[in-house]
Amino acid sequence: MRPKTENSRQCTICQYQEIDAGQGQVVMTNNKSEAFFLSGSTWTGLGSVPMKHVSVGPTGIWGVDNTVHFHVYSGQKLHQVDAGGQDQILGVTSSSTVHCLSSAAASGFKQGDSLSWTTSSRALMYISCSSHGCWGVNSGKEIYFTVNSHIGWVSVEFLPISLLMVEVGTDGTVFMVDGNGNFYQRTGISADVPHGTGWFKIPLSNNIKHASYDLGNLWLVINDGVIMKCTQ
Repeated sequence: MRPKTENSRQCTICQYQEIDAGQGQVVMTNNKSEAFFLSGSTWTGLGSVPMKHVSVGPTGIWGVDNTVHFHVYSGQKLHQVDAGGQDQILGVTSSSTVHCLSSAAASGFKQGDSLSWTTSSRALMYISCSSHGCWGVNSGKEIYFTVNSHIGWVSVEFLPISLLMVEVGTDGTVFMVDGNGNFYQRTGISADVPHGTGWFKIPLSNNIKHASYDLGNLWLVINDGVIMKCTQ
């Protein structure tokens, strides 16, 4: 992959915190709790509400504000949300509780409506979904996978390293970032073995803070808060 740095005309003195790509769109937040979406080569502000985390997927853009509430769809105190799933939206609380909302319920939402969330028995601190399934990591250094969160999560493996996040792209490609900023890609993924068989460490000159993958583009937030885009 060929890396290049994406500069921002709207946010030139802040550090980027998290990034999410899906459906050909890219959104991110910075250390000032400002949310942006990528329009062409320019980062443009995404509303005025301070956001801790944003995600984009088939049901649109979703965000968690600084009071750790799910913005607009209030009632769940989340610290991370993922909208990449084909038929569901998942959120994680600071206590690692996982909540699920069907995309049908989310798409039909109108102001004043109530939403029905279901709670998973699996404790996870970070999740990522695509139409190929969902991945998650917990504080116990374990990685989990499910083709449908309503069915249940399966333990993929235990790794003797601290885990920061796992990311699944729209095509099912999976990446992982560990607590030291090392970057890995899941190998051996197939229709018969959707959770894959191993990890390949990708040598990079920078430590990675956050990652997202969509349409052949790998988006990385490196340790100094700069966004790097890698293309095949």
